[in-house]
Amino acid sequence: MPRLPTAINLHKASKTLGLTYGPDESYQLPAEFLRVHSPSAEVQGHGSPILQYGKINVGLTGLEPAGQYALKLTFDDGHDSGLFTWEYLEQLCLRQEQLWADYLDELRKAGKSRDPAETVIKLML
Repeated sequence: MPRLPTAINLHKASKTLGLTYGPDESYQLPAEFLRVHSPSAEVQGHGSPILQYGKINVGLTGLEPAGQYALKLTFDDGHDSGLFTWEYLEQLCLRQEQLWADYLDELRKAGKSRDPAETVIKLML
């Protein structure tokens, strides 16, 4: 049984989602991190993940429960098809540092950037 957060806070100004699991256990997940790790088919693909890039400026515009098992997050780039289960959100919290390092490494290997302006410049060259 996945643990449920005791508090969920959407911080639009800092573009983070705050999850609290107890008095001494809270996490801040940046919108960019959540967007590039969305569980949607658009990101996860059908068998192999599709590298997301140019998302450094993305923010969260809303969240809503999806039944009692997940959160539906809405991003300001229009993405809203991923259902973040409680179990998946907890794993993102616990593994954030390693997942982020892996993501940055994949971007580097693919010659992509977190910055959409840099991505456009590279595509135009």
